[in-house]
Amino acid sequence: MALRKLGDSVYLYPGSPSTLVRVSDGKAVLVDPGHGSGRHKDLKREVRKLGLEMKAQLATHGHADHVSVAPRIDAPLFMHRFEFSIAESPLNRELLTFGSKAPGGFLVFQFPEEVKVHAVFEWGDELFGLKAIKLNGHSPGMTGFLDKENGLIYAGDAFFGARVIEAVGLPYLVDPDLFKASIAELKNYAENGFLLVPSHGRPVEGEEALELLDFNLSRVEETESLILDILREGPMGIDGIAFRIMRYYGVEVTPQKLALNLVPARAFIAKLYNEGKVDAVVDNGLKWRVEKG
Repeated sequence: MALRKLGDSVYLYPGSPSTLVRVSDGKAVLVDPGHGSGRHKDLKREVRKLGLEMKAQLATHGHADHVSVAPRIDAPLFMHRFEFSIAESPLNRELLTFGSKAPGGFLVFQFPEEVKVHAVFEWGDELFGLKAIKLNGHSPGMTGFLDKENGLIYAGDAFFGARVIEAVGLPYLVDPDLFKASIAELKNYAENGFLLVPSHGRPVEGEEALELLDFNLSRVEETESLILDILREGPMGIDGIAFRIMRYYGVEVTPQKLALNLVPARAFIAKLYNEGKVDAVVDNGLKWRVEKG
């Protein structure tokens, strides 16, 4: 694979996630270096082809698939302050995904090594020609990087390609309302002609970008209604709810995919509970039911 040029000073190296390469002051800045045994070598090779040295690494958030090769690249790593402890601690990453220490090899991106974060930033900060913008909901400090010069925004996991969602079932999120707010923010950029680059999926712009954002949004809104329909049949635990959602969307149910879907399922239940739409009940375990008044 080779770099794809997206603008005068920006390139994309494909993958899941893809890595953005931004040229700043004659050096390369990587956004979301990614994961994989040879990923760091590939990135170094492509940067050398440009005749550049590494300057820095930025991460949209601290999930292992976005940062696991960062220690193998000789450049400091920058991350939002809400995310650095997730990146640096393998246990914190497992807690966010699984809720506790996870069984070995169980999670899709279980990565036991520590990742050193060298500096933190705030939303609104300018870093190497990129502006950090708030796009949370997928994770607490999920950050997009706006490149006005090249007319694009690297959106990380603030939205997903259609194939990713169709393969898993639910967009991975920890707060549905924040996720929807980030989609609304991205729609503003799409309507103003910006190219949107997701971490998992291909870059989109114009009507195609708006359609994909609407697909992400509709899946979230539909799932809220779907959970209520499921619970009208009787009380159910989170595992059962996530299982039913996956079957509804025609997703192959595997332990790993089910574990991923448990996280957004819990987030949806929390939202519905806080809105007074569902209630908790102890019935051979913790279950949820439609609020009856």
